[in-house]
Order: sequence, then C-alpha cells, then structure tokens
Amino acid sequence: MIDCHRGGRWGAAALGAALTLLAACKQGPNFFSPAAPEEKAYTGPGDPVPPAEGAPDAKHRAQRIAIGAKVKDDWWTLFRSPPLNQVVNQALRDSPTLAQAEATLAQAREQIAVATGGALPQVDLNAGTGRQAVDVAPTGVKRNPVPVNVFSIGPTVSYTFDVFGGIQRNIEAQGALADVSDYQVAAAYLALTGNITNQAMTIAGLRAQIKTVEDIIASDARNVSLVRTAQAGGTATMVDVTTAQTQLANDRTLLPPLRQQLSVARDALTVYVGKTPADWEPPAFALDALALPSDVPLSLPSEMVRQRPDILAAEAQLHANAALVGVATANLYPKFTITAAIAQQATDLGNFFSPQYNGWSVLAAMAAPIFHGGALHAQQRAAVDAFNASWAAYRQTVIQAFGQVADQLQALAHDDEAVKTQRAALASAEQALRLARLSYQAGNSTLLQLLDPQRQRDQAQLGVVRAQTQRLIDTAQLLVALGSGWWNTPPAQPGPAPNPQDMVPGSPTSTPAPPSTGTEDAGPFWEKWFKF
Repeated sequence: MIDCHRGGRWGAAALGAALTLLAACKQGPNFFSPAAPEEKAYTGPGDPVPPAEGAPDAKHRAQRIAIGAKVKDDWWTLFRSPPLNQVVNQALRDSPTLAQAEATLAQAREQIAVATGGALPQVDLNAGTGRQAVDVAPTGVKRNPVPVNVFSIGPTVSYTFDVFGGIQRNIEAQGALADVSDYQVAAAYLALTGNITNQAMTIAGLRAQIKTVEDIIASDARNVSLVRTAQAGGTATMVDVTTAQTQLANDRTLLPPLRQQLSVARDALTVYVGKTPADWEPPAFALDALALPSDVPLSLPSEMVRQRPDILAAEAQLHANAALVGVATANLYPKFTITAAIAQQATDLGNFFSPQYNGWSVLAAMAAPIFHGGALHAQQRAAVDAFNASWAAYRQTVIQAFGQVADQLQALAHDDEAVKTQRAALASAEQALRLARLSYQAGNSTLLQLLDPQRQRDQAQLGVVRAQTQRLIDTAQLLVALGSGWWNTPPAQPGPAPNPQDMVPGSPTSTPAPPSTGTEDAGPFWEKWFKF
C-alpha cells in the first residue's frame, strides 16, 4: 500500500494518470453481429411453394408470395376482421404475459445502472463513536490510561481503475442481457398476437363446422320423416327406416366433439386476452368474415434474421457471454484502487467543525491474484464454455427459423391444393346427389341409394370448411415465423461489418466460428476469432 498522506500528492497524481492510460486495455473479445445468411431461399428447388408475384400461374392461384415485401407490424389486419383487431388490441393492453416480460425488461435495465455505477467514484459518509483509553503519562512515568469518548465523521471517496476493462465488460454484458429481455418482450408480443389470431381462426372454423353438421342433421331428420311416410304408404320398408335413423344418430355424434373443441378454443382465447371465462366472452368469429390475403409478404433470409425476436435474443445472449469472457479474463490481472478520506475526530461533540480536528488521507492500493486454487482460470474457461453454448444456441435458433418458414411456405402450397380438391370433391358430390334425387323421385332407386351420395356430399362440405380454416391458420403462422409484429419498433441495428479474415467461409449462416476451448490463456485464440 502506498501512503500519500505526506509529500506524495505528485506520486499519487502520476499513478492515477498512468492507470487512466491503461484503462483502455480491455480483455476478451470485441463482439460484432454475425453476418447475414448466405441463403437466398427458404426451400429447395423441388419443394412446393406458392408462386411469386408475376409468375405465369400466379393469377390462377388464391395466394401469391411478394418476395422482399415488408411485413406489417399489425400483420393481423391483413385478414380484415374488425373483431380480431379489437381482441388483439385488448390483449396488448391487458395480457399478464406482456406485463411480466416488460417488468423483466425494466429489471434488466436497472442492472445496467448498477453495473455502470461501479465505473464511477464511490462516495460514502462515515460516522462513528466509541470509547478508548489514551495513555497521557510522560515517558518513564507509570502509565495510567485515561478512557475518553471518541467521535468521528467525514466523507470517503474511492475509485477502482478499470485497467483491464473488467468493469466496462460487465457493463457491456448487462447491456446485452437487457437487449435479451427487450427481444423477449417482442417475442412475447409476437407469440401473443399469433396465438390470438390462430384461436380466432380456429373458433371461426369450428363454428362453420358445427353449422355444417347441424344442417346435415336437419337433412337427416327430414330423410327419416320421408322414409316413415314412404313406409306408411307401402313404398319403403322397416330396413329403410332403420338405415335413415342410423345415419341421423351417427351424424349427431359429430357435434359434441366439435362443441368441446370450440369451448377449449374460446377459453384459450380468453386466457390470452388476460381474462377469465366467467367475465369475458369472445366474439362470434365467422369464417366467411376473415379475408384470405392474396399477396403474402415474404422477407428475404437476410432480413428475417434481423426481424425474428428469438434470433435477436440469441444474438444478444451471445454478445453477453462474449463480454463475460472479458470479465473473467480481467479477473486474472491486478486491481488498482485509490481512496481519499476527510474526517474530523474529537473527544467532545462541541469540538466538531473546528479546523484543528481535521484530518485527511489518500491511499493507493493494488491487489494482484497469486493463488486461488485454479478458480480464476476455471471461471475463465467456464465463460468460454458458456460462449460456445450460446454460439450453438444461436446457430440452432437460426436453423429452426429457416425450417419453420419453409414448413409454412410448403403448407400454403398444400393448402391451396387441398382447398381446390375439396371444392372439386364437393362439386362432384353435389352433382351425384342431384342425379340420385332425380332417380329417386322417378322411382328408379331406393332411399338407400340416395343416402350414400348425400353422405359423400356432407363429408365434402366439412372438408372444404376444414381446408379453408387451415389455409387461414397457415397464412398467419407464416407471418409469425417471419418475425412480424414488432411493437412499431425496428430491430436493433447490426454491429460494424467484421473483417473478412475473421470469418469462416462456407458456414451455413455465415457466422463467425466459435473459439476453441481447453486453452488456459485467453489471449491467443481471441486474436484468431475476434477483433480488438
């Protein structure tokens, strides 16, 4: 410890200047955002996808892909449903899920302030009182300590020089963790709006299926009445009556499962809105009141990785772990602290504020790690391992995102085909039923021969409703998979472009390769993988 109390003020000033110059030496990697992916498409050459705008067959398809178009923040408005817009807006106001995510973000931002405070001088006011014995006897005289009361008060200022950048790296890590929470708020927003839209479409589809089944049951009941009339007239048998009654009973079994599914969907939507089933009732969504977007925006792969909150959160976590490597590395080096104090100390409270009782001190200290049982190096290696894990998590998040978008693009192509084939099946079944009715009315066929085409027509009607519902849901899920629905806030801007020499060619996502592990000293491999 260096005592600067007397004659050392110039030495303290020189020491402070030297440490300030060293403060720019940060340990660990300087993080930069991974480069945009090299992929130009989400699917393979032979995978079925909706045609792009301007394609030869685009005008004959219900949906076209607008490649590179920006996805709207309020993407659910593409379905042009005022009840859906109202429910989403209500959920954004009342959802506990969003409130929890926002509170977590506020907590993370406060942690930045905590870390930033560590880089500033620390000022404290110290006060104390006690009793001590003071030897007032001259030398050679029998000592007779006299107990007295001692009072002291004064401020203390201490400052830790961030010579090796550990404090700044900690601030950087806390800022990155706050970014993680920020993107998690956006992810919660996106998930909430996506779940609400899906549930609204599910409700609309189930209500349409229930209406179709109810019409089928009403038709079955009329058939039973007609058969009984025919039996009374001698033109039908008891077998015909039993067959008609059996079909009526079988079709009635379709209703309870559909009604249960509708109840579950309504309750799920209520929970997403932040209400309970007892105090809120969802709107009666209708399938024909939900418009199918004819032009579906499709972000480019390079833009999608800057839009999806989960990818951005994984990148921010990677940034935080890179900064924590710097914190762990800085802990291997000495720490320098300077402390200054001014105090008044007296044996009587009435002597306070008298200049003759003033005292001051300036102390400079250094603490260098010598032996910690390998703990500091283990902490450094653990930080590198955490970075490697977050790197793998980032790559996996990007890969999963590409897979989800590819799945939804192919789903839209299959949905278009499903709707067309179901409508064709319905048209054929209606034609067969019309001919069967004419034959039955002419007395050329029995009722049993009429019930079979009617059954096929009923099944085709249900198939059309289900296919239309699934196409709406898959369209919404594609927009969610693209990372749409930002809180009218653009995604974070990427960092400076990395040096091409620091990148590994041929990487699926063109991201920097992770550093190797198992190295005791952090210096050599950072020079290979990161900029300083």
